[in-house]
Amino acid sequence: MLHHAKQFRPIRAYHTGWLLPFIDFLILYPILLVMRRKTTKGIQLQYHGDRKQIEQDIRHGAFFMTNHRDIVMDAAWLTFLLRTRYFIHPYFGIGNNLFGKWWIEHVVRSLRAFVVIRNGGFREQINNATTLSQYIRHLRKHHKSIWLAQREGRAKDGNDITQPGVLKMLTIDAKDFFESVKELNICPVSISYEFDPCDYLKAREMQLKRDNPKWRKSRKDDLVSMKVGIDGQKGRIVYRLTPSINHDIDRALAAQPELRELSRNEQIQFVCQIIDQHIHAAYEIYPRGKEFDEYIDSRLQLIHLSNKDTDFLRARLYEMYNYPVINHEKALNKYNS
Repeated sequence: MLHHAKQFRPIRAYHTGWLLPFIDFLILYPILLVMRRKTTKGIQLQYHGDRKQIEQDIRHGAFFMTNHRDIVMDAAWLTFLLRTRYFIHPYFGIGNNLFGKWWIEHVVRSLRAFVVIRNGGFREQINNATTLSQYIRHLRKHHKSIWLAQREGRAKDGNDITQPGVLKMLTIDAKDFFESVKELNICPVSISYEFDPCDYLKAREMQLKRDNPKWRKSRKDDLVSMKVGIDGQKGRIVYRLTPSINHDIDRALAAQPELRELSRNEQIQFVCQIIDQHIHAAYEIYPRGKEFDEYIDSRLQLIHLSNKDTDFLRARLYEMYNYPVINHEKALNKYNS
C-alpha cells in the first residue's frame, strides 16, 4: 500500500519508500544497458528549447507527459535517462489491463508504478478517476515527478494526439482549470523511434478492426505486443525534453484573458493543443530512402491473416511513419508563424 497518505489507500501502488525502488533500479539498470545494446542503435536524451530553462522547470519535480511508443519501455527508458542524468526517478501509471505475467509486476515495482484502473461501471470509473487525480496531486505537492502517456493506448497510425480524457481526469475536482494544470507542471517529452518493433502488429490490428468493427484486443494480444516492444529492434531512439507548458499558458492568458471564460471542454482542448505542439515540434525525423521500402516489405511478411489485404497493410505501415513527419512540419510552421 501507499506509504505517503492513508487517504489514497484505494490506489494499488508498488513503491514502499525510497530504498526498495533504489535497490530494484540497481538490479534493473544493467538489464537496461544490455537491452540498449541488443535492441537499439543508441538512446539519447536531448532538449527542444532552452536547456537551462528546461532544467529549471524540472528541478522541483515535473509531470512528464509523452507520446506513447511502447507499453513498458516508454517509462523504463525515461526513468533510465532521468535517473542517470538528474537522479530523477518518476512515478508512472500503468493500465490494469496489462497485468498477466509474474515478471510484469516485478518490473513495474522497480519503476515506481501505480495502477490506472480502466474497467468498471460509469460511477466506479468516476470514483477511480477522482482518487487517481487526488493521488497524483499528492505526489506533485511533495515535489515528486510523474510520467503518464498523453493517451490510453498507443496511436496505431502514428498520429500522437493528447486525449482530452487524460486532462479531464487530472483536473476532475478543479475550480480554476488553468491554475490546476499549472500546479501539475506538465513538461511534455517527445519519444522518437527509428523503427517501431510493433508496427506490423498495429497494422494487423487495423485490418482486423476494419474487417470486424467489434473486434477487440485480448489480454494475450497485449502481452504479445509487450514482449515484441521490449525485445524488438528499434534503431535509434531519441527522448527530447521540452519546457513546462506553464510558460505557454501564462503567455496565452496575458494575451487572451477571455480564455478563462471558455467552457471546460474548450479549455481542455486548448491545453491539449499546447501539449501536442510541444511533442510534435520535438520529434526526431529520421531519413528514409530505398532501404526503408525494403524494410516495409519485410514487415509485411510478418503479418499472418487468412484474408491478408497487402495494399491496405502497406498503406497503414507507411502512414504510421509518415504522421510524425506531417505533424512535425505543422508544429514548426506554427512556431515560426
